[in-house]
Amino acid sequence: MNIGITAQNSKKSLMDDFCIAYKGILAKHDVYATYATGKHVEDVTNLRIHKFLPGDIGGDKQFTDMVARGDMDMVIYFYNPYMNEPNVPDIYLIVRACDQYNIPLATNIASAELLIMGLANGDLDWRLSLKRSEE
Repeated sequence: MNIGITAQNSKKSLMDDFCIAYKGILAKHDVYATYATGKHVEDVTNLRIHKFLPGDIGGDKQFTDMVARGDMDMVIYFYNPYMNEPNVPDIYLIVRACDQYNIPLATNIASAELLIMGLANGDLDWRLSLKRSEE
């Protein structure tokens, strides 16, 4: 499956810790990220991450376009709802795209763990079945 990950600057360490904890599961899938998040995760996990441009110069659009094409199977986006960081892509672009195209989305550690454990247990296989039936 294709898993999209991204995190605002204030949540990069949370994403790093999440990916370290679930490295064994993530290693079995293709992981996509905006540049800074991808670089952080690669450095701490040694996972291969497909990196887009930095979010503030188009990576958020590349990420959203992949969602819109139906090429992303789930998204984990850690952000700080109380902090507006300068030059940060609009969280709602990715959230809206996930809602519009029915892509499972986690925006906090609790929902991310539910998604990743569902993935590990095969509970998200219905997405693969849908894709195969559309081809």
